[in-house]
Amino acid sequence: MNEMEDLDKQEIVVLVNDKDEVLGYIEKLDAHEKGLLHRAISVIIFNDKGEMLIQQRGLNKYHWAGIWSNTCCSHPRKEESYQHAAERRLFEELGFKTPLKEAFHFIYKAYDNDSGLTEHEYDTVFTGTFNNSFEFNKDEIEAIEWIQPAALEEDIKMHPEKYSFWFKIILNELKNKNII
Repeated sequence: MNEMEDLDKQEIVVLVNDKDEVLGYIEKLDAHEKGLLHRAISVIIFNDKGEMLIQQRGLNKYHWAGIWSNTCCSHPRKEESYQHAAERRLFEELGFKTPLKEAFHFIYKAYDNDSGLTEHEYDTVFTGTFNNSFEFNKDEIEAIEWIQPAALEEDIKMHPEKYSFWFKIILNELKNKNII
């Protein structure tokens, strides 16, 4: 495990109830071991062609390694806004900044069979647009792809196991809200 992953596992997350009221703070790994509801952010970036930027999570991630998912995701830190967390993590993982707009939030719970950890998150989703070249963080991301939403939906139907649980929920919600 690299140093960045080790620090990431030790990060403190914000525990909340289903109304997003703060209940306390806990190390991220403990939250995932115990399946406790905590704050999270997900970012979806589009380009002017209508393509969505997706990533394959790094193979060295301690949970959901190698799975394809949204542009990036993470957790707000203590006293950090959802907006700032989304902007911070987009830059940390993909190396660029772009205006982000809050789209919606949802709660989900998913168990990762490979790691034995549980994601139970109050996830706030942000969208943005970016059209320039960039260098992604290879410690965090294995691969990236720009893909049309219709082609993505087709691939998810054929290979649902390749994609994160939360990403499938996000895609359904983006469709319901006529964002894609």
